[in-house]
Order: sequence, then C-alpha cells, then structure tokens
Amino acid sequence: MIAPDELRPASEPCGSFVIARQERPNPPLSQGLYNMVGEAWQWIDRRTWTLDQWLDYLSRPEIETWVMWSENEPAGYFELEDERDGGVNLAYFGLMPSFLGRGLGGHLLTLAVRRAWAKGANRVWVHTCSRDHPHALANYQARGFRVFKVEEL
Repeated sequence: MIAPDELRPASEPCGSFVIARQERPNPPLSQGLYNMVGEAWQWIDRRTWTLDQWLDYLSRPEIETWVMWSENEPAGYFELEDERDGGVNLAYFGLMPSFLGRGLGGHLLTLAVRRAWAKGANRVWVHTCSRDHPHALANYQARGFRVFKVEEL
C-alpha cells in the first residue's frame, strides 16, 4: 500500500474491544501472543526464542506491539516495524484462536494500517505465506493491499 487513501476500512465489530500499545517491552506477553496466534499455522521463526531474545527484539525503537483486548483477554495483536527507507512493515498480525470467525480481523488490520500511516510511513507492506490463516491474503487485499511479488518455494 503506497498511499493512506488506498486503505479500505472494515466495519467495526460487535462487542467491546480495546486496542492498546505495549508501551514497555513485555517479552512473556509477546511470546504468548506469537505462540498462540501462530500455533495453528506452524509459525516457527520465533518459537525457540528465549525471553532475553524477545527483550532485545522488543527494545528496538522501531518496533511497536499493539494488542486488541476483550475485557482482560487478548483477542489479537499486530507488530509494526519501521524501516530505514520510511516504510512500515506489518511484521506480525493475527487473532487468538477463540476470536477467529467473528469479523475482527478486518477491523484489527484497519487499525494496524491506520497506525502505520500515522507514523509517517511512505508505504505499508506485509508478507504472507502458506503459514498464515487461509483468509489472510483476502483480508489484506480487502483492506487495499496489492500483491507486489509472489515466490514459489
């Protein structure tokens, strides 16, 4: 996505949800979010990280973690990473298994993209693959992302 007006916002979900930035690095929370969201999709790149590795990563000033809460329970999260060229990468994004199928993904993605543009991005981008929810690409495209490159492994 190369311009803020390309975003096609999703409708707001039913229910009471709060989205909050994690102002301080919270390795156990981030590790839990990553593992819970990624378990069904076999995310493996951070599976073996220690809490010290999480702390090192989350302490980088270019990383932001945002959590969608339903009461005191995390419903989903996204992680943004500022890049040197002015782009913002939606590095991680997903919903907790118990919140899938409720129409929350489009709304959370809308919030993630709005935050990326608010940071002054010159583009917002995301990688997806076969280790993501089967509807991930459709959600990204419904919000206005376009396929830039396809790799077959």
